Amino acid sequence: MLPFTLLDWIALAVFVACWVVYALVVDRVPSIRARSVIAAMDEHRRRWMIAALPRDNRIADIAAIGNLMSSVSFLATTSILILGGLVAMMAAPDLGRRVVAAFPWSTVPDDAMWEIKIGLLLLIFVNAFFELTWALRQFNYVSILVMSMPQDGAAIGTAEAAARLANRAARHFNTGLRSYYFGLAALAWIVHPVALIAASLLVLRELHRREFRSAARDALASQVVR
Repeated sequence: MLPFTLLDWIALAVFVACWVVYALVVDRVPSIRARSVIAAMDEHRRRWMIAALPRDNRIADIAAIGNLMSSVSFLATTSILILGGLVAMMAAPDLGRRVVAAFPWSTVPDDAMWEIKIGLLLLIFVNAFFELTWALRQFNYVSILVMSMPQDGAAIGTAEAAARLANRAARHFNTGLRSYYFGLAALAWIVHPVALIAASLLVLRELHRREFRSAARDALASQVVR
């Protein structure tokens, strides 16, 4: 039996619902996804690859892909550092619980709950690492496709393939970013289950605002002709 209170179960259910249901709705429902900043950027990446076809010198395109790869690489490396810190927290529960006890209104977890809560964070950032490294590899494949595209406007299929691969890489990058956001929410569970509920709802609200109601989304979507 897991050493959960009713409030722990409720908090964990809210956390999972906020993450999983949001991801399924945004990524799997076409009518909703079409209104997101992700869909707008998919179209801009397609236009980018088509515009690169007639260019003789594609150094600028490769530099732009390299800039994308550096951002992904930074977060992938950071996730490894976070995982190392979490393993250290798992190995030193007494020190960690003393830190938690210093917070007002916190509930100090016992050994079993400490391992469960840190274990959840480990799973989240392992997922982030795999998503980000796969995005990094796909951006690397995109750079190869860009340099191998023939300088011919008739080779539109090659550009479309490069765009699809770039969009998939961006999708995995976005999934890795969500892991970071919800990893911060899961960190609040160490303090109190109510903190996990509040943090999960706050992250959900912020993700929705940035992907559907931000000024960046409006600016990008205004340039996309449906």
